[in-house]
Amino acid sequence: MTTVPGSLVWELVKKNNCFLIKQFGNNNAKVRFSKEPNNLYNVHSYKFSSLANSKTVVVQSSAGEDKAVVLSTTKTKKQNTPAKLQHKTLMRKEFRKMAKSVKNQVSSTRIFR
Repeated sequence: MTTVPGSLVWELVKKNNCFLIKQFGNNNAKVRFSKEPNNLYNVHSYKFSSLANSKTVVVQSSAGEDKAVVLSTTKTKKQNTPAKLQHKTLMRKEFRKMAKSVKNQVSSTRIFR
C-alpha cells in the first residue's frame, strides 16, 4: 500500500476535523487549538499535527507508578499497521536524568524542524 503525503492530508483536514477548537482571544482574534492525541503543544498547525506528520512524540505521566514518565514515539516504517505504530518507553529516573534522556531521544529523531 502507498501512503498519502502529509501536505495533502493537512490540506484536507486543516479547516474541518473533529479535533479542531476555535476560540476568541484578545481583540476578537481567532485562536485555534487542537485536541489531537499526539499533538504535543495542542496547536492547530501543520508542524505539530499528528494527523499530517509521520513522526510524533507524547510525554505522559505513568498511570500506576509515582515519579514515572512514558515517552511514546511513532515508528515511520509501521504507518500501515496501527497496532505496531507506537513505541513506548517507561522512564523511572530522577527528573534531571529523565529530562536529558527525553531531550536526546527527541532530538535524535528530528521530529521538530
